[in-house]
Amino acid sequence: MGFLEKLRAELVDIVEWAEDDRQTLVWRFPRYHNQIKNGAKLIVRPGQVAILVHQGRLADQFTPGTYSLETKNLPVLSTIAGWAHGFESPFKAEIHFVATHQITDLKWGTSNPVLLRDPEIGPLRVRAFGTYTLRATDPARLLKELVGAGTIYEAGEIGELLRAIIASEFADLVADSEIPVLDLASQYQTLSEKLRSAVVSRIRGEFGLDLPQLVLVNVSVPEEVERALDAKSSMSLLGDLARYQQYQVGQSTPIAAANPAGGIAGAGLGVGMGLAVASQMTGVATAAPPALWHYEERGRAVGPFSAAQISEGITAGRLVATTLAWTSGMAAWREVSQIPTFAHLFSANPPPLPR
Repeated sequence: MGFLEKLRAELVDIVEWAEDDRQTLVWRFPRYHNQIKNGAKLIVRPGQVAILVHQGRLADQFTPGTYSLETKNLPVLSTIAGWAHGFESPFKAEIHFVATHQITDLKWGTSNPVLLRDPEIGPLRVRAFGTYTLRATDPARLLKELVGAGTIYEAGEIGELLRAIIASEFADLVADSEIPVLDLASQYQTLSEKLRSAVVSRIRGEFGLDLPQLVLVNVSVPEEVERALDAKSSMSLLGDLARYQQYQVGQSTPIAAANPAGGIAGAGLGVGMGLAVASQMTGVATAAPPALWHYEERGRAVGPFSAAQISEGITAGRLVATTLAWTSGMAAWREVSQIPTFAHLFSANPPPLPR
């Protein structure tokens, strides 16, 4: 320090910390040879605490406010320095400002995978990450245990220590919870609060720190485990595949049967699928029809259909008396009205309506 800077330091009588960021935990007031002018004004802003240190020993502590640094305001320092009758300016002491507000936007994560015993899958390794906020609750303890003689102590400097503590507590937490990995996402809020409490119980008494908030954002498993879980989920769906198919068939049956463009094919499809669904849902096997029929529609053969399906088509008017039909065992195609199985359906038809 040059002569002018030394002179300026001795003439300045205001001691304060105008924070220029929100990530600094501790800041030491710079002064040549730690010389503080007798009667200097100390300004402690909200969210700060000022601590005087004399020859490595913690002395007086000041909460937010404005103070005059004199013997009557420095009882601890006066005792340590032996100032029974006041002191001459300047006096030597370090002044550390400690931030007591919340420091936000801090990240944590497990640098190494944590072993989790899933009750369904078995042992597997997971990673987790999240955010937290930090606050000094015991500035004197923080200064003594972590800061030492440093000029500036950033929140990030304790980050590695905190991440190790959080990872350790997270491993114990997930091991004790016995929550399946597939259900972890629904428990993030509960796990976050339990994890925060466990970490705070370790750092508050030892370092004078608190975590007002700790959030578990995500728990992830290795990619190969994700693929295995996806495959397991897909296989689980197969157990309900039959019911899903039944539902789809049930929804499509009335649509197919009511489709006039499909003619008897649509009606036959609807009836046939409906019978199949009924058989599956009741668990009773439907006896195979004695014969499967084909009929002629627009110059081509369609089918096969059961006798019940053909009868439904006749009743609905989709098959007329001259429609040709055939089944195994018949020598040739015949008009459906001439086939004994369906002839009675035409004899029972009412006469045409009068015009």
